[in-house]
Amino acid sequence: MRDAKLLVVTVSVLLLSGGSAFAEDENEIGFEKTADFFNKYIWRGQNLVDDWVFQPGVSATYGGLTASFWGNLDLTDENGSNGEFSEIDLTLDYSGQLPGIDILGYSIGTINYDFPVNGSADDTTELYAGISVDVPASPSVTVYRDVDEAKNGNYISVGVGHSFENVFELGPDTPVGVDVGATLGWGNTAYNKFYWGAAPDGGTIGGEMNDLVLTVALPFELAGLSFTVSANYVTLVGDDIRKTDAYGKGKDDNFVAGIGFSAGF
Repeated sequence: MRDAKLLVVTVSVLLLSGGSAFAEDENEIGFEKTADFFNKYIWRGQNLVDDWVFQPGVSATYGGLTASFWGNLDLTDENGSNGEFSEIDLTLDYSGQLPGIDILGYSIGTINYDFPVNGSADDTTELYAGISVDVPASPSVTVYRDVDEAKNGNYISVGVGHSFENVFELGPDTPVGVDVGATLGWGNTAYNKFYWGAAPDGGTIGGEMNDLVLTVALPFELAGLSFTVSANYVTLVGDDIRKTDAYGKGKDDNFVAGIGFSAGF
């Protein structure tokens, strides 16, 4: 409890502090802060918090290497943790372009998931590797492999997206763009067993599609900050997964909306 509250104070100070420290070149360390408010927290189709949340983040980048902190702070007593971090993620990522093939980008890394106030959730760690293609629709594929609690659990995310710049203006100097995207997630047997439990008939859920996410976002800059207003439709895809009601009845389809900002510090 004390550690979680200390994190709240620390992150709040960072988010409210002014200044900018984006790296001017790859030989300098760049810092970024993010802060998002959403009407609920959905992760890979799982309805983890069915009410308002605050999700701050802090990252440091040197060249292609990025270390980041991200947290989910419950803003209501929906899960009995109002004002506390229900999840803290620590990520180490290395991203770049494949030598000689500029249109192919890659990322590799690890994510540690910690749940400080939820005794029913097990802390775990994933390794991941992804590739993206700099062509229309920006297709990407990322493979996550759990090396801790959900051993041998694999989750694969396939995504497409496109950005339209300067679609309309909030003011003479405030153009607004439109980003659209879609992702589809699949989990293998080990992954689905850990996150979704048994099949409705008591058997095992095999490899199955998990979630489909459709996103529309409106990015713009104001007062030196980068803002994004977003709306997301999230639906469970696999038949067995939809029937488990693992995260509550009637929560197979969700509409998630929110606003966030990012800036250097």
